[in-house]
Amino acid sequence: MTAKHRSQGGFTYLALLFMIAIMGAVSAFTGVLWSTSQQRAKERQLLFIGNEFRKAIGAYYERSPGTVKRYPADLQALLLDERHVGTVRHLRRIYTDPMTLDKAWGLVRAPDGTVMGVYSTSSLKPVKKRFSDENAGFENASTYSEWRFVYTSRNR
Repeated sequence: MTAKHRSQGGFTYLALLFMIAIMGAVSAFTGVLWSTSQQRAKERQLLFIGNEFRKAIGAYYERSPGTVKRYPADLQALLLDERHVGTVRHLRRIYTDPMTLDKAWGLVRAPDGTVMGVYSTSSLKPVKKRFSDENAGFENASTYSEWRFVYTSRNR
């Protein structure tokens, strides 16, 4: 092999290594973008589901028979409200937490032990920083578990 062929082989080898390094960096960057996009989609789902729980808890509370308003004892009470003669459903199903992929939600308890809100048990850091008025207060949350979807009579 001549000296000319050896130097060209080294150049080709370096060019190949350089291309592999560039492809690795592009792949890593694409992975980060994809991951952030997936997290934002899960955040949108969490906001939708959390607000659905808040509305259902509010409907349960506001439709309490008699003069004393009560929150549900548990989330199952939102599926079938047995306080009424007919069938009353405030939710069709207990949603899965999109952040943990679990049906177990953190519960915000009223002083009497009933459920006045829910939250995700995820300890991940949120990406979203701007929220609507109904979710005001989520801006400074350091984890998703700090996004509390609570119904109070002031929410109306």
